[in-house]
Amino acid sequence: MTEKRASGTGEHYDLAVIGAGSAGFSAAITASNEGAKVALIGHGTIGGTCVNVGCVPSKTMIRAAEALHHSKSASRFPGLSGEASVTDWKSLIAAKDDLVTTLRQKKYIDLLPDYPGITYLAGAARLVDGGVSVDDELVKATKIIIATGGRPAVPAIPGIEKVQYLTSTTALELTEQPRSLMVIGGGYIGCELAQMFARTGTKVTMVTRSHLLPGAEPEISDALARFLADEGIVVRTGLDYREIRQSDDGVLLTVETANGIETLPAKRVLLTTGRTPNTAGLGLEETGIATARRGGIEVDKYLRTSTADIYAAGDVTGRDQFVYMAAYGAKLAALNALNGDSHVYDNAEMPWVTFTDPQVAAVGLSEAAATQAGFDVKISIVPLDQVPRALAARDTRGLIKLVADAETDRLLGGQILAPEGADSIQTLVLAIKFGMTVQALGETIFPYLTTVEGLKLAAQGFGRDVTKLSCCAG
Repeated sequence: MTEKRASGTGEHYDLAVIGAGSAGFSAAITASNEGAKVALIGHGTIGGTCVNVGCVPSKTMIRAAEALHHSKSASRFPGLSGEASVTDWKSLIAAKDDLVTTLRQKKYIDLLPDYPGITYLAGAARLVDGGVSVDDELVKATKIIIATGGRPAVPAIPGIEKVQYLTSTTALELTEQPRSLMVIGGGYIGCELAQMFARTGTKVTMVTRSHLLPGAEPEISDALARFLADEGIVVRTGLDYREIRQSDDGVLLTVETANGIETLPAKRVLLTTGRTPNTAGLGLEETGIATARRGGIEVDKYLRTSTADIYAAGDVTGRDQFVYMAAYGAKLAALNALNGDSHVYDNAEMPWVTFTDPQVAAVGLSEAAATQAGFDVKISIVPLDQVPRALAARDTRGLIKLVADAETDRLLGGQILAPEGADSIQTLVLAIKFGMTVQALGETIFPYLTTVEGLKLAAQGFGRDVTKLSCCAG
């Protein structure tokens, strides 16, 4: 890798990639492997959201909280007891920061020297005729990919601009653990961080306009809400936010409920109401690039924007905001930009995971989405108390739901709520990708005493009562 500031030397690149996060690196490396001369333009900390302020720091903190909880829950086994507590919050945060620094160095900074076709340019980028302006210096490029990611969204609650709120970024930087925390938003970030803080000793209240995990099946959303409540988290759904204000002892959120107006207090407030694409200052309007209602750059199935020779991928498009989908889309955008538009972005078998405990994992169509798409739907639901793995672990929190086409028996989608659900979902990804029927899935051999065996039971549940089966039967 060559690293420098934009120098105005007049160098011409085959491809300019704006953004040096997961999507930007994926595009740049793909293009370099195709023999292209690439300008990778980064502004701010290299590595983007996932490694710096998203997946990596949040998941290591979630794992730490799980260690605490599992020790305390040892008593579910007769003859065992356990106890654990946070003894040094600052050391926990410092260990998280060390991991982030290590992975940023190994997976971003140290990686680029292996790709001599990539020149890294540091600076703020703006689209201009002939290429990209980086700190007012022209970088000429034949094709451009925008991969500038996103940032935490701020909801339109009256008074929010005067409140010292936390975001998913700043909450993970706290050097002192809050005594109490109000989490506004019930999506995957809100659920994960609410449980993490609660398990480390913070008193947590979750508030949301609708219900937890809007993309989840209602049976799974309701069950997760119960499990979080069982851990002492106050879960308030179906609220309308009226006002938020700073108080002498923290924050006060006024909400409208079915029973009237209520004011909820907390020491700190954490906003987890989605993410906003980073498009400010790019010159989209001047370049004629269309954006969607929520601000994401509009792209077609080839990742092309409305302006010729300019593509976009990742969170800046406002859709499928997962790091693996950003990297996947950016790779296709690079291939299309360099070799002609032949690679189609396909998210039909996109898995998603929420790293609560139990975990939520899903792929394909939900029951409602399948019905809306015109399918004659049939479903199977198996509670975890029918899965031998869960019984052996003495932890039957959760369920598995499968959705299939009643006419063809083809599997359309599935969702798992289980302590090890994340590591089981890829089986359903492959089943849907290759058009398996639920009969074929139910006849497939699965290893005994695994969570993934629950998928076999759920598939068998379309045609029989799984409570009447012996171990490994069928």
